[in-house]
Amino acid sequence: MEAIPMPRDPFEGAPLPEFTGPVTAPDDLDLVCEVDGMVAIFAAQRYANIEVLRRRALTGAGYGAQADIAQRSLRLELAAALRVSEYAAGMLLARAEALCTRYPETLEALGRGRITERHAEIIADELDRIEPDVAARLAPAALDLAEAEPVGVFRRKLGKLIETARAETLTERHEKALTERRTWVQPGTEGMATLELHAPAVEVHAAHERATAIAKALKTRDGETRSLDQLRADVMCDLLIDGDTSAHPAEASGIRASVVVTVPALALLDDEHAAASDPAVVEGVGPIPIETARELCGGADGWMRVLTHPETGVVLSVGRKRYRPPASLRRLVRWRADRCMAPGCGMPASRCEIDHNVAWEHGGHTAVWNNAPFCKGHHIVKHHGNWTIRQRDGGAIEWSSPTGRRYLVEPERPMPVFRAAHEPAPF
Repeated sequence: MEAIPMPRDPFEGAPLPEFTGPVTAPDDLDLVCEVDGMVAIFAAQRYANIEVLRRRALTGAGYGAQADIAQRSLRLELAAALRVSEYAAGMLLARAEALCTRYPETLEALGRGRITERHAEIIADELDRIEPDVAARLAPAALDLAEAEPVGVFRRKLGKLIETARAETLTERHEKALTERRTWVQPGTEGMATLELHAPAVEVHAAHERATAIAKALKTRDGETRSLDQLRADVMCDLLIDGDTSAHPAEASGIRASVVVTVPALALLDDEHAAASDPAVVEGVGPIPIETARELCGGADGWMRVLTHPETGVVLSVGRKRYRPPASLRRLVRWRADRCMAPGCGMPASRCEIDHNVAWEHGGHTAVWNNAPFCKGHHIVKHHGNWTIRQRDGGAIEWSSPTGRRYLVEPERPMPVFRAAHEPAPF
């Protein structure tokens, strides 16, 4: 019988720890992190063992019906042994094969505790959904992101990395996907149902933003008891059934969607410049076809158009003249960050509050280098949770925890800032 090639042991070649300097007792968080690292190591070993099991089970099965029966039998036995569903067992088998055969460096990083099992799962799942040659090219960069970012941020950045790499075929894929747009109703219980809409992401986000804006205006009325979700649902029904919004107060009338589209300026000229530029991106959506971007930048009301240039920076500050940032500064701060600037938070910047990193009462300026978006929860933690922050050049926020640990959060779009000689640096 031919020998079965075994997957590389994720423990192989792992260096022994080197102890230098004084030894300090670990605190409670250190102990949690140590156990978390052990969980990752055991997860890597489990995937390696599952892949050995899979290869041995399929030896001699050949192709076609026999191979399919062997796969089903293996999945059933693995599910029974682990007391999980067959679907979960199938996912374990698929991820084990991907990590051991296509992404061995990711398995090795998991085996050394440099990433979590969830990071490894995302790499295997997301890269296996795209073209094999693109996946192989992106695997090293995906692993670098996994080692640097928490799971939520990592998933988002990996998605953008994949979309950027596939931007050349985005228009073609988008045109094909457009043919699948539709709506359907999912029956519920207690007289309820769910209306689902599958349509271009730009339009769906714009519709949701408009309904949210109207709902927020309605929420300010005296005596209003409905939640924002309830108001948003009622607004959508009003708009879709007969378009009648006469019951809405004056302040909720005339509200339109407001979405940010970022386009390299030269890409608007012609296809040749567009091919050599980064893809156009809609906030909260991701890359979009350049034809859609050109249409949006042609003058549609409610769209904030940001034309990027590789050699220019932007300076916006009102110093100590006013506390509340002007609208243009708020838009720039949110555009730069894209998300809440707390570690691992995925709240869109459009739904965040603008914070003075150095408090106004302590001499902080209303300026791009002293403002950043935080969601309401993290804004409260920043002020009352014994955390301290400082903003570095480019917009990165360094958080220092009550235990003394530091976490650096980079903005989505770092940008240079130039100050007059009398303006203070952020630290």
